[in-house]
Amino acid sequence: MKKLFVLSLILSFCYNEIRAQNPAFVTDSLTNYIETGIKDWNIPGLAIAIVKDGKTVVMKGFGVRDIKTMEPVDENTLFMIASNSKLFTGTALAQLEFNKKLSLDDKLTKYFPGFKLYDQNSTNLVTIKDVLSHRIGTKTFQGDFAFWNGTLSRKQIIDKMKLLKPVGQFRQDFGYCNSCFLTAGEIIPIVTGKQWEEYVQDSILKPIGMANTYMQTAGMAQRENVSKPYTNQFTGKLTELPYDLVDNLGPAGSMVSNIRDVSKWLLTQLDSGRYNGKRILPWQVIRKTRDINIAMSSRKSSNNPTHFTGYGLGVFMADYAGKQVFWHTGGAFGFVTNTCFIPELNLGITILTNNDNQNFFELLRYQIMDAYLDQPYINRSKKALPEYLKDLAQAENDLSKLQSRVVNAKPSLPLESYTGKYKNEIYGDIVIRRLDNQSLEVTFTNHKTLKASLNYMDNDEWMLKYNNIAYGAFNAKFNIKLNKVNSISIKANDFVEYDPYVFIKSN
Repeated sequence: MKKLFVLSLILSFCYNEIRAQNPAFVTDSLTNYIETGIKDWNIPGLAIAIVKDGKTVVMKGFGVRDIKTMEPVDENTLFMIASNSKLFTGTALAQLEFNKKLSLDDKLTKYFPGFKLYDQNSTNLVTIKDVLSHRIGTKTFQGDFAFWNGTLSRKQIIDKMKLLKPVGQFRQDFGYCNSCFLTAGEIIPIVTGKQWEEYVQDSILKPIGMANTYMQTAGMAQRENVSKPYTNQFTGKLTELPYDLVDNLGPAGSMVSNIRDVSKWLLTQLDSGRYNGKRILPWQVIRKTRDINIAMSSRKSSNNPTHFTGYGLGVFMADYAGKQVFWHTGGAFGFVTNTCFIPELNLGITILTNNDNQNFFELLRYQIMDAYLDQPYINRSKKALPEYLKDLAQAENDLSKLQSRVVNAKPSLPLESYTGKYKNEIYGDIVIRRLDNQSLEVTFTNHKTLKASLNYMDNDEWMLKYNNIAYGAFNAKFNIKLNKVNSISIKANDFVEYDPYVFIKSN
């Protein structure tokens, strides 16, 4: 009886201590806020961890990982963390510099003698640090339609970088570049003899104890306690998606993890490279990843108390209400996630979700930061929700309009005139064949299963709809001159790449 009484006192003391160190929003309102938010934003499942002053304040799953089986999300549920992988890659390379295996200022041509960017000057100058900082001048996501979920090897993707025509200035303009991070990661086997996956596992994950974190997306569906990926974009209702297979871009975003493991990573970041008192990474390595290598903004934000934003080695950084904040987000089809840490508050946050068409995962992060930084309370979720619902309705309406234009009209040329092989220099080949008497089918040869239907609408425009709805549905147009088809312009979801690809007919 005395033991129970003492235990009760200890638990009561710990609970009161947590309440004293954390704002009321976290201790009293967070659960209700999340439960309301995942309902409002149509998110099947969410997992969140908050660490503060070396302790776990929150580690909890909400909702379900599978809307058919209704299996719940918990602290061990696996999600694709996508670009949250980048800081692991940046850290690994900073560690190799610390160990004098390389210099981040080494030219890429030292490791890849045949490496080329679009122009010769950039090719001669580009360093490991440049590609880890997204500062080669290309547009955000440029090339990703060819690379994401594709069959191109890592070597082939690196070789394709010479075809990416920059829209900005080298070392001046930020453009988020997944193939850049792949290229940097592929230096690791050259200097260590270990693949990126093995090196990160051995030098970071195992020492921290991230035993349920995986370096590749392959085989994710067969793992235990794994979340399904969902979207409601282009559909209006939650739709299960196939798992992305992006291991060819591994160092840029192929890792799979859960909040229990990611919280350990955050604790390591907040303790200057130590976990449970044990030195895992030298402080010099941690600090190197946090140096700003490219400034993204130096203007006051209209929505947040932020003035400066920059990028280091796989991590964004900004001032926020007088504190320095480090963060990254990750997006794969069906998953959007984030990690965030504020060393001056000894605070870390990670949020993993399984609907890719929502911003609640970021609004929640800001809501928590506001609470810890004593910012005036505004329900960010409720404030943003009307615009989100408006955009969702507009997207459904746009798709409905496209579908309503398919009324069995006849294109200007016989269907056979549109069939054949088409080529884009960056992507490679597609094949268009006749599907039936009224429609065509596009096969994307550098993707194992990706196809799209083409149904004629009017004004020489076709409705293009991918068999993986995450890629979207758009109008497409053939370029026709003198009754001959010359090319077709094909768009994919901005989630993959912003600009369309022009495929030239070759036969």
